[in-house]
Amino acid sequence: MAAALGMLKLSLLLNLLSNANLNLWPKNVGIFPPTCSHIECPDYQVIHAGDGFEIRSYNSSVWMSTAPLPDISLVEATRTGFLLLFDYIQGNNKYEEKIEMTGPVITEISPSDGPFCESSFTVSFYVPKANQANPPPAVGLHIQEWKPTYVAVRQFGGFVSNFNVGEEAAALQASIVDTVWSAAIERSHGADSATSYVVAQYNSPFEFDNRVNEIWIPFDIENGLVM
Repeated sequence: MAAALGMLKLSLLLNLLSNANLNLWPKNVGIFPPTCSHIECPDYQVIHAGDGFEIRSYNSSVWMSTAPLPDISLVEATRTGFLLLFDYIQGNNKYEEKIEMTGPVITEISPSDGPFCESSFTVSFYVPKANQANPPPAVGLHIQEWKPTYVAVRQFGGFVSNFNVGEEAAALQASIVDTVWSAAIERSHGADSATSYVVAQYNSPFEFDNRVNEIWIPFDIENGLVM
């Protein structure tokens, strides 16, 4: 009986850790992800700090990406995509070259039209600067070349779940309503600007403290900055 009770408690704990949004970090912006102090992350400049959001400018960069993964679960699709990318950096590529881990791992989300329909998830890994000029190709993966890009960002802590990402994306969109940034996003994305977004995760699943996640809405600005 005691052993069975212990296994039940362990099962419940693992379930909570895998699904709960443990808010161990404030829902804010301006926090430098601690992970980026020991692994490479893309460089950016903060060009505007707003109420609950910031606008960043990223330079051109190269990302290695999965094909779009149809699923009803962000968590499961990200896990599937990350395993493919992890094999890639471990040497499962054309050059059989091991590649340094970077952050963040991002999941681009194109939501479905209904609550029980599959969405589309593309999981990407930032290619280190040492490999940007000639990233090793791999079966089932493709290169995404980002031109200089602006990104609206909201940060949140804990573990990413299928439930909190929608809330955080909605909060980001609400925070930029009626700003010049919202107008720029609408011009850049058209009708899809309100639904397509990116989840950026900086931490290993085994890190429980100081977790930093972000919602990104990438966009372009024509004719320079709008202020």
